[in-house]
Amino acid sequence: MKIMSIDYGDARTGIAFCDEREIIASPYTVINEKYQPKLINKIIEIIEGERPEKIIIGLPRNMDGSYGFRSEESKALGNALSEVCDIPIDFEDERLTTVMAHNVLSSNNVRGKKRKETVDAVSAVMILQSYIDRNKS
Repeated sequence: MKIMSIDYGDARTGIAFCDEREIIASPYTVINEKYQPKLINKIIEIIEGERPEKIIIGLPRNMDGSYGFRSEESKALGNALSEVCDIPIDFEDERLTTVMAHNVLSSNNVRGKKRKETVDAVSAVMILQSYIDRNKS
């Protein structure tokens, strides 16, 4: 099944997809949009072009497992998307995915502007790969 993941951020939103066999997630793009209605329109354009069968949205949780303000924002994005498309939406814990994405980019010597442009897509990959791996077992 082709799955799309979303790492929703204040300024940038990362998008990733997995292959239809659900083996590996890959970065797709980063959307630079703060205004949620415009962001949703851009996500819908991607959905129409790529036709995923499921959407996974990263759910930021505090290190103690509790939910904070950003979790509510991610849930609101999921609710808004579910109103305009009929694709199943699920949420995946995204604790430390940005830290892991920065580590991956550092180990590959990606710095500066290039890192800023890609870290959210790499975070979306981490979210999706976590979801894929967890659901295989």
